[in-house]
Amino acid sequence: MRFYYSYILILIPVFLGLLYYLKKKKINLSAGIIYSDTKFFGEQGLPFGKKITDGLKIAAVVLTIIALARPQGGEKTSDITKKGIDIILCIDTSTSMRAEDFKPQNRLDAAKEVVKKFIKGRKNDRIGVVVFSAVAFTQCPLTSDYGSLLEFIDKIKIGMTQTDGTAIGTAIMTSVNRLKDSTGKSKIIILLTDGRNNTGDVDPITASKAASAFGIKIYTIGAAGIGASPYPVDDPIFGKRYVWLKEDLDEPALLQIAKETDGLYFRAKNKSALEEIYKKIDAMEKTEYTIEEYSDFKELYGWFLLPAVLLLFAERFLRNFVFRTVP
Repeated sequence: MRFYYSYILILIPVFLGLLYYLKKKKINLSAGIIYSDTKFFGEQGLPFGKKITDGLKIAAVVLTIIALARPQGGEKTSDITKKGIDIILCIDTSTSMRAEDFKPQNRLDAAKEVVKKFIKGRKNDRIGVVVFSAVAFTQCPLTSDYGSLLEFIDKIKIGMTQTDGTAIGTAIMTSVNRLKDSTGKSKIIILLTDGRNNTGDVDPITASKAASAFGIKIYTIGAAGIGASPYPVDDPIFGKRYVWLKEDLDEPALLQIAKETDGLYFRAKNKSALEEIYKKIDAMEKTEYTIEEYSDFKELYGWFLLPAVLLLFAERFLRNFVFRTVP
C-alpha cells in the first residue's frame, strides 16, 4: 500500500500532540456549564463514558486523515528490455603464440586468462569463439551459457587446428559467418593475433570490408612484445631451451582492418596492457536496457473513511443515549 498524498499524514502527530497539550493544560474546548458538584445529576456524565466517546472521535479523525492521504493498493511492475551484443572472440593459436614475453605465461595462456575475465564481466550478451592458425574454425558458437563458454576457452591450445600459419583473413570471414545473421543490438569481433597474414584464401582487408557490409565492428589486438621474444623449444639432447623469436606483427594491416569497420586497433606489449585493452573494449561495448514501468493501483480511502463515519455515528449515539452529558 502507498499514500498518494503522504505528506498529509503529518497531521496525525500534529492532531494527537494538540490533544495532549490541551489535556495537560486542562483546557476544555467543549461547551458546558461549570458546577461545584455533579451529584445532583446522578450517574449521568460518567468519566468512563467520556473516555469512550472521546476515543471514538479521536479514532474517527485519525481515520479521516488517513483517507485524505489517498491510500492506494496494487503494484508497480517493470518491463526490462535487454538488447545484448553478439561478440566473437577470434584467437590466434599459431605456434608463435608460445613465445613467453607475457611473463610468467606465454602469449596464448595470458590471452586465455584475460579473455575469461572479460567473459565473466559481461551480462546478457551472446559470445562465441573462433580459433585460427593456417585454418579457422568455430570453437564455440554464439551462446549466453558462460559456464560452457569458459570450458571451451580452457580447451584452446596451440596447434589445435593441425596446420601452422596465420590466416587472418580466413579467421575474419569465419567470424563474419557466425555474426552476419545474428539479431544482436550490435555485432563485434575481437581479433587477437601476434603475427601477420601469411596464408589462407581471403585477404584480411577484403574480409574486413565484408564485415563492414554486415554492420560488424572489428577490434584488433596485436599481442606481442617489442623486438625479439624468448621462445621455448624442446631439444632431444639438451631438453627445453630458448631461442629468440623475431617480432613479426603486422600493425599497419591490423590498424586498417579495424579502420574499415569503425573499430579500433590496440597493441598489447605485456599481460597488464592486454588486460587494460579488454577493459576498454568492455567499457565501450555495453548492453542497452530499456525499462518501462506499469502501475496498477486502486483507491482504498473508502476502507478508512467509512469506519470514520461509523465511529462518529457511534460516538453520537453513545453520547446522546448511553452516556448522556450535561447540558
